[in-house]
Amino acid sequence: MKPTCPSRYTRHRFPAEVISHAVWLYFRFPLSLRMVEMLAARGIEVSHETVRQWAMKFGQSFANQIRRLPAPGDKWHLDEVAINISGKRHWLWQAVDQHGVVLDILVQSRRNATAAKRLLRKLLKKQGVTPRVMITDKLASYAAAKRTVMPGVEHRQHKG
Repeated sequence: MKPTCPSRYTRHRFPAEVISHAVWLYFRFPLSLRMVEMLAARGIEVSHETVRQWAMKFGQSFANQIRRLPAPGDKWHLDEVAINISGKRHWLWQAVDQHGVVLDILVQSRRNATAAKRLLRKLLKKQGVTPRVMITDKLASYAAAKRTVMPGVEHRQHKG
């Protein structure tokens, strides 16, 4: 006789595959009641509250797998754009890696070396790693900030 190991899904009306699929849908797509309709189309009659209870009980492992962020790339592109907020000009500083993942965004009222240093410090604190290459436009503030904050990083500048 084979010993049976206790399953996480024992004493539930539905099989483990149905419960795990419903919990995966719950965390993967924010569908709410549409998800219950999708399950009903497959012949599974279940209420939204039941799926929510399953998600509270079994969902943490699914949520951890789905919400895992990809590792940032080693090539950072930095850029700034002028925006108007309440009639005043501000600068939106943005950092993106080579895969197109937005690393950080910062809005400041100035466009100088101090503002660039603040962006770089914030990036380093948030990411925890230094990039291999930093690509910017020809704004001199980036070079001044890079010299003090990240002196060992290669800096490439291009127009546009």
